[in-house]
Amino acid sequence: MIPRIPYDTWMAGRLGLEKLTRADLEAHQLERLNRTLVRAKALSPFYSRHLANITRFPLQSLEEVADLPFTTPQDVRERGLSMLCVGQGEISRVVTLSTSGTTGEPKQLQFTGDDQDLTLGIFQSSMEQVARSGEACFVLLPCSTSGGVGDLLCTAIRKLGARPTAHGAIANLKETALCMAEEESCTLVGIPAQVLALARYCKAKGIDVHVRSALLCTDYVSRAVASTLYDIWNCPVFEYYGMTEACYAGGMECAAHDGCHMHETDLLVEIVDPESGRVLPDGEEGEVVITSLLRRGMPLIRYRTGDISRILPEPCPCGSVLIRLEKIRRRKHCLLFLGERELSLSMADLDEALIPLPWLGKFGAELVQDGQGATLELSLGYFGNRDLSAMQEEVHAALCSISEIYKALDAAVLRVRVAFEAMGETISPSAAKRTIRVVTR
Repeated sequence: MIPRIPYDTWMAGRLGLEKLTRADLEAHQLERLNRTLVRAKALSPFYSRHLANITRFPLQSLEEVADLPFTTPQDVRERGLSMLCVGQGEISRVVTLSTSGTTGEPKQLQFTGDDQDLTLGIFQSSMEQVARSGEACFVLLPCSTSGGVGDLLCTAIRKLGARPTAHGAIANLKETALCMAEEESCTLVGIPAQVLALARYCKAKGIDVHVRSALLCTDYVSRAVASTLYDIWNCPVFEYYGMTEACYAGGMECAAHDGCHMHETDLLVEIVDPESGRVLPDGEEGEVVITSLLRRGMPLIRYRTGDISRILPEPCPCGSVLIRLEKIRRRKHCLLFLGERELSLSMADLDEALIPLPWLGKFGAELVQDGQGATLELSLGYFGNRDLSAMQEEVHAALCSISEIYKALDAAVLRVRVAFEAMGETISPSAAKRTIRVVTR
């Protein structure tokens, strides 16, 4: 019997219900959507213009949200201040996001204290599935900023009666491993690539760490990472899909590990055709679009995230009434170009192919384009004493399991160059999403 994700009980309590139903949830969403539209149009200079042509109001059904215009990352970047529905004095947290490959100003997201309190509740209900009262929980995320994601997580864990350790992102594998090994049992929240390196370091060095449960976030969580952590630590691994734009709201896997249940009291989620913008039915893949329903500072209305996924149409085995987003493997703009040829390749593709290599500790990828063509340059860190030529063959076989790379190699429009380095004790503590860097020489 798969336990139901705690979100249903938590959301029912927020709505004053004994049990959450789709009908009650959708009635709440429609009511909050109309409130958000009224408030945004009245208080935000951006939305007063952006929503000026809405003629049917209030909306009579959630389907009518499709008549509203989209907002985009460019809107946030260029008009973020005019999207605010409160004065600057009510803003308690500002997050600056630099977008890879984008020129001009970075995005600035602004949140009120009430917005952060909502996030705290979401984190607390999420951690109910991971942490236990009295147990140590290592937060392997940046924790030094008050009101930041790590700080809020520590507060949420403390409210559950568990013992948070605000460790921060991993910088030294040995120090982190020895710190965790002091606990009889622990849980962790961390960045997928860093936690993978930690687990394989522990295995290589024979350090016995008793991880009972792990939650991974901030980047793509490959099935290969989850499988590796289970093999090494014998622990379940849960994925949390959160968006900074939504003050870290999003969704989380239940014990069925088949898609993330979304925070539907806080977010209205749509899937649209990336080109036409047409709303797609459940089961069809498209771009994830969100509308924040409870945010006071900087509400987002039909915000195009760029993430590609679908709403899973089947009921979840855990019994939750909340929609589930399928694992997000790519973004809308992940096409690389080899001359005139398109190459659809993401770090998620490389993760699934390379991470099963048992010696891999980390990797980075660049697509270098020059007068000689295109070269995929990989830098791989490895544990143990390994034969370089054997590793080279393993990497080549793994890459050829990716059909796009296999076809590009076969057509002689792509070369691959691999550099190896032995893993030490230090790794980059960066919490940024990993991408394939495109370089023109």
